[in-house]
Amino acid sequence: MDINTNIQYLKGVGGKRAELFNKLGIYTVDALLHFYPRAYEDWSAVVPIKEAPIGENCSVRARVSYEPTKTRSKGGMFYYTTTVTDGVGLMNIIIFNNKYAAAKLQEGEEFIFWGKVSIGSRGERQMLSPLIETVTTGERIRPVYKLTQGLTQKVVENAVNNALKEFVPTLEETLPKTIRSKYKLCNLGYAMSNIHNPSSSEALKLARERLIFEELFILQLGLMRLKGREKRTSACVVANDFSEEFYKGLPFTPTNAQKRAVSEAVADMQKNVPMARLVQGDVGSGKTLVAATLVYNTAKNNMQSAFMAPTEILALQHFKTMHKFFEDSDIKVEVLTGSTPASRKKEIKKALADGEIDLIIGTHALIQDDVLFKSLALVITDEQHRFGVKQRSALAEKGNNPHTLVMSATPIPRTLALMIYGDLDVSVLDELPPGRQPIETYSVTSKLHDRVYNYIRKHLDEGRQGYIVCPLVEEGETELIPAVEYSEQLQKKEFRGYRVGLLHGKMKPSEKEQVMQEFSEGKIQILVSTTVVEVGVDVPNAVIMVIENAERFGLSQLHQLRGRVGRGKYKSTCILISDAQNEQARTRLKAMCDTCDGFKIADEDLKLRGPGDFFGARQHGLPELKIADMLNDMQILNSAQQAAKSILKSDEKLEKSENISIKKSVEKLFSTVGEAGLN
Repeated sequence: MDINTNIQYLKGVGGKRAELFNKLGIYTVDALLHFYPRAYEDWSAVVPIKEAPIGENCSVRARVSYEPTKTRSKGGMFYYTTTVTDGVGLMNIIIFNNKYAAAKLQEGEEFIFWGKVSIGSRGERQMLSPLIETVTTGERIRPVYKLTQGLTQKVVENAVNNALKEFVPTLEETLPKTIRSKYKLCNLGYAMSNIHNPSSSEALKLARERLIFEELFILQLGLMRLKGREKRTSACVVANDFSEEFYKGLPFTPTNAQKRAVSEAVADMQKNVPMARLVQGDVGSGKTLVAATLVYNTAKNNMQSAFMAPTEILALQHFKTMHKFFEDSDIKVEVLTGSTPASRKKEIKKALADGEIDLIIGTHALIQDDVLFKSLALVITDEQHRFGVKQRSALAEKGNNPHTLVMSATPIPRTLALMIYGDLDVSVLDELPPGRQPIETYSVTSKLHDRVYNYIRKHLDEGRQGYIVCPLVEEGETELIPAVEYSEQLQKKEFRGYRVGLLHGKMKPSEKEQVMQEFSEGKIQILVSTTVVEVGVDVPNAVIMVIENAERFGLSQLHQLRGRVGRGKYKSTCILISDAQNEQARTRLKAMCDTCDGFKIADEDLKLRGPGDFFGARQHGLPELKIADMLNDMQILNSAQQAAKSILKSDEKLEKSENISIKKSVEKLFSTVGEAGLN
């Protein structure tokens, strides 16, 4: 049996339990060993009974005074009571409905009791239904694993221990001795044993540091090799810089941040290696202008650009914006999406292959096999975390190693950007163009709905427009108002006489486009929508954003939604409606009311939700981290990056004998997201 054996063949597991482990994503023994505890209980830190903190979990070592007595409660449930002592203090132990636990407690025997100490009706100390272990096995740091229904801590712990016993002695070391020595890291066997069964707090610390380092090191190596792989010779050299010529034709002056991002990108594009750059900025910071300047440069150097957006609405929005930028130039712009008529698609594809189109904007339709370019030199992707690394590569493969520009309106703390976009250089737009209106944000409960509706009507009567965003499309979760039903209610009651529109993800692209067109033209005054309006919709006349059940959204998503207003010359307002009482929800909503700075919002979101959930369910197409926490492990990340650079400098393809196991680890990690070609 080797480490990649199916989990069902591990001692103590079997077929039925294997199915439960599968629910946790554990299919092999190797996956079980990398299923790290989510927390630890320090049973070794024994406290005297008299000093045990009230209401907190703690570990008490005490001797049983007498065998537990059985009592029947008024409700018909049995419970067992006894008293234990540590020689100084006394404590009552009360066990509910568990005769097996009670039977273990023999008079005169000593045990470790883990639980919360409380004060009884007569002032005595007591512990209700504690976890109980013998002194020989109990006085230790105990792992706590994530569970699924049907699996207990004991079952998972026993399976892990069986795996450790069988496989740790033969584990192949993955890090070269030179790296372990330089960064003072323990060996893999020690780390695996002590992450699951720490012999001490210090041993746990050493194990965590080693495993976090390895995870970040392997991830960085993979990303750097992706980046290195793209640094091939490119035929797409943009020899001449036409940026100033483009700026002169604009009716406004670009910000210094925009000019800086353009000059960084043009400097990349003037080299004979392909650019790989992320332009990251807050809502309304002017990323599209940066993209337009680079498209202009590419076209003036007689080459083509492709711009891929995640949704049809966004693709059409970019088409309108770009068309406006280039309407007084000889640059030809076209749009290609799933709903483009077949005959028109054919014409566009022919013109593209003949080099008659300078810029093509579209959705995933751009990566189809029959979309060909004469001289593709620049690939732009918007909202990159919605595409996998593979999709970005698929479009790039249609040119001769073209330059890549990624745009993201989701502000990401720079440290996290290094991680998620590890294969890209980063330009940050940290300055808003003049004229952007600050958006006042308020958090209210649903009791104030009538006042909110009055406020909206006041603005509609002045000729303005607004959005109301709901988390759901149709009836499902009863406590939430579905968008379809809500829009009908508003049209019949609260906004009778006004024009209410509806937009949601289940509508056909042509229907969505029609609704957005009518909203843009002012034919719809109130747009009830799901989060489909989160990115790209630009209606300067819209001044109110109401978000129902605001606690259901992440902070960054709320910030994106808020960014749909404040895009014109009018004062704008965002109203968050939530009846949530839990502390985290209140903290999130307060953060939204306190600042409009997307980077501060992103930092707060990262603290509250953690990096794993930052983009929702694995949207960014990178491997999932098992133990590293990018917020708290930055020091180790920096060391891992240094080590990865050092290894690749001396062995770019990881072919040296001491690096073979590293290469295997990189390929294994990236195989989980379908990324090929790391050889």
